[in-house]
Amino acid sequence: MALPAPSGAPDAMLERLSALHPKRIDLSLDRMHRLLAALGHPERRLPPVLHVAGTNGKGSTIAFLRAALEAAGRQVHVYTSPHLVRFNERIRLAGRLVEDAALAQALDRTEAANAGAPITLFEITTAAAFLLFAEHPADLLLLEVGLGGRLDATNVVDAPLASVITPVSIDHVDFLGPTVARIAAEKAGIIKRRVPVVVGEQVPEAMAVIERAAARQRAPLFVRGQHWHVHEEGGRLVYSDEDGLLDLPPPRLMGAHQVANAGLALATLRAVPALRLGAASLEAGLRGAEWPARMQRLAPGPLAGRAPDGVELWLDGGHNAAGGAAIAGALVELEERYARPLVLIVGMLGTKDAAGFLAPFAGLAREVIAVPVPGDHAGLSCDELAATAAALGISASTARDVGSALDGLSAFPLVPQPRVLICGSLYLAGAVLEANGAQPA
Repeated sequence: MALPAPSGAPDAMLERLSALHPKRIDLSLDRMHRLLAALGHPERRLPPVLHVAGTNGKGSTIAFLRAALEAAGRQVHVYTSPHLVRFNERIRLAGRLVEDAALAQALDRTEAANAGAPITLFEITTAAAFLLFAEHPADLLLLEVGLGGRLDATNVVDAPLASVITPVSIDHVDFLGPTVARIAAEKAGIIKRRVPVVVGEQVPEAMAVIERAAARQRAPLFVRGQHWHVHEEGGRLVYSDEDGLLDLPPPRLMGAHQVANAGLALATLRAVPALRLGAASLEAGLRGAEWPARMQRLAPGPLAGRAPDGVELWLDGGHNAAGGAAIAGALVELEERYARPLVLIVGMLGTKDAAGFLAPFAGLAREVIAVPVPGDHAGLSCDELAATAAALGISASTARDVGSALDGLSAFPLVPQPRVLICGSLYLAGAVLEANGAQPA
């Protein structure tokens, strides 16, 4: 029997669905369980799942996993959030972004099954993604937590192949709690009975919480610094665990934090016997991983063309204190290779810790240019952001948008031409990529 045609284009449908709940975020699993039951439980018909939670590094870790698995010939579904340019980026079916028609049809079916009941946009779109993943064959699903873990809409999978927890730090305190321990407890909510847990480097408070949660679930732990190790040496990535040592090329993604994310991906593949890959696939995964807006060199385009000749443009969506420290470390690496004055173009949401994000750049950045975050997001005012930078000892100014900030670079007498990083928000990064003509693939 043919399914009815979708009742609208995906963008219009998403706008309509966003009105089904008064809050953008309302952490609970009750609405998901109700809707998934109405849809015939697609979450029970998924390919084997790797479930990934954490504060920073989730998307990059998934990018390394995907690249290595696909290099080995595996068909891989991927679910990540948020998107940068198009919603379709969140759902990858066996290696390809979901097409508009398939997405619209899945959204139509979830909307009909939901029957107008209150549900958040992330919940109903996650249910639509599960429909698509259940009905398209693949060898594996890489499933990223949206927010937290314990009550996240993705946490309806009873028995993943492994639970993966990237480093935990302070972020989303309004929803997850004000301390690292409280946040770690939410992240550790993805740990399942007797399912292996692969853990990135953690501060002691977070590690203690994760260890207790794993013990309660009798879940074996594979922890960086205890069961596996990774570091960069002589321009190579060196990984070791009880099964031996791997000497691999450095990851394509830049920065010491990406060495850590690559190591977590390698540890995950080695923790699950069914996912053991050969060295050639692992090498291809490190060299081939792509993850936009993570220390990404901005390509020539309409927006980049507004910068003076010779300016080096970079983009990163990092937006919390740990992200700021990671980005600053990557920029120090660049500075050691080729010194340039550093200028930050920064826009941040009002819920973020601007001082915590900017502090690692004190003594490194010559100028901060504060810009608004485009769209209907509650951004930090440019004046407040500039004042925060000035209080850290960084010269600061404001601009009405990123294009104007690039136009104004010629007013700064910097020699050589500066290295410019646009940062502070994934929403800002997405707007930059869109304005520069990027097409997600």
